Amino acid sequence: MLAKLPRPSRPALRPGFVDGLLDEADRALRVLSGAASAGRPYPARAEEPAGLLSDREKRHAAGLMRVNHVGEVCAQALYRGQAVGCRDAAARALLREAAAEEVDHLAWCGRRLNELGSRPSLLNPLWYAGSFALGMLASYAGVPRNLGFMAETERQVEAHLEGHLQTLPEPDQRSREVVRRMKDDESGHRDSAERAGGVALPPLARGAMRAMSKVMTGTAYWI
Repeated sequence: MLAKLPRPSRPALRPGFVDGLLDEADRALRVLSGAASAGRPYPARAEEPAGLLSDREKRHAAGLMRVNHVGEVCAQALYRGQAVGCRDAAARALLREAAAEEVDHLAWCGRRLNELGSRPSLLNPLWYAGSFALGMLASYAGVPRNLGFMAETERQVEAHLEGHLQTLPEPDQRSREVVRRMKDDESGHRDSAERAGGVALPPLARGAMRAMSKVMTGTAYWI
């Protein structure tokens, strides 16, 4: 009778790695469920008398704020993904700090959407998953390119927010106050990434990022 051969043991996963995966899964659930809360006060201070915005203006403002909300969902996933594969402790801390500040933006946009009687994008899980994967890919390009990716992302977001300030309905001062504060923060994140050693990305990479952004914003406005 043949003796039973022992089963080969499976390599044990590092506890820190498992904890990290669980932490990222928990963060993703909080972001996608709308449970994330802001640590700073809501920037919208202007009064919003009933009937100030027409139905058409409300729909347009809600579409723009939904796009901004999607942008913050993507920022959470992108920076967390970049931090996962980043081997430099200082760069990793910078990415996570930026992600933490973006939580405020996420909560502010969610609150403004609620005020406008609207909702976040139905495709948020897709945006989150794609952005997290993209961030992980960027993290393996080396610290200068990883931070350069962050700086270029913030540069494009700044331009995008400036465009929203030009197209938001004039009476909608509450949305404008939120967008202005977000734009100031994004500028600070870009400066931090560049000071930390982020390098300019190749033109092809910048163009691909703009093309992806157009697809995302064009879809998120409606869905």
